[in-house]
Amino acid sequence: MQPEWLEVHCYSGHTYAQEPRSFVWRGQEYAVESIERAWREPAGPRWRVRSAAGTVTLGYDEAEDAWWLEAADTGYPSSPLYP
Repeated sequence: MQPEWLEVHCYSGHTYAQEPRSFVWRGQEYAVESIERAWREPAGPRWRVRSAAGTVTLGYDEAEDAWWLEAADTGYPSSPLYP
């Protein structure tokens, strides 16, 4: 699955995009239930998060000032990521 650009609502304390709280994907908002992993790549921070859409990777591209989503593992039989 190719990454998709999307809207993310995040907590921003001392820096922007410190922790994602929810994301809007294809017109549906999904709350971040838990953050399973967080790391940093040259383009910006990344998070593997669990939501009702499944477990996905969210990334913030600092140069583009844009968020993207990539499916990791839905873990749900009829997830919206893989209907």
